[in-house]
Amino acid sequence: MTEQNSQTPAAAADPNAPVVNPQAIYIKDCSFEAPNGPFVGNAQATPTVNLNLTTRATALAQDLHEVVLQVNLEAKAGDKVVWLLELQQAGAFVIRNLTANDLAQVVSIMAPNYLLSFARSAVADLVTRGGFPPFLLPLVTFEGLHARAQQQAQQAAAGQVPGSGAVN
Repeated sequence: MTEQNSQTPAAAADPNAPVVNPQAIYIKDCSFEAPNGPFVGNAQATPTVNLNLTTRATALAQDLHEVVLQVNLEAKAGDKVVWLLELQQAGAFVIRNLTANDLAQVVSIMAPNYLLSFARSAVADLVTRGGFPPFLLPLVTFEGLHARAQQQAQQAAAGQVPGSGAVN
């Protein structure tokens, strides 16, 4: 019989060592719609897929954070909607002994990267079950999204309209 230990060896040796451990990965909300089923006008036309990704993090308890990766997809053939998909792929993470800056990076970069593969699998499965060829979410650079969000927050704090700053 094996003994389960949720602490990493480093954390067990040093109680002040940084800890980031996923505790649960789950679909928080999900919706798939195919208004006309798989039979949309020109079956040969490859639909155009619009993708919108957002993330959010919530402290559930001390050292326990929920991170949600929101995926919105709309596939259109011409002006007809082929399918719509909304997914909230979530995870609960034990995170402790990090600076505020490191915590921000974990919940906006590392955790969404971890959740992306689960979301990719769910999206491909849902689209296929809807009668369409699987759609694979592309690789995403959450570092870039985090940097842009920080820049917008700094501009808002300085009273600037995001995107109105000087271009370098």
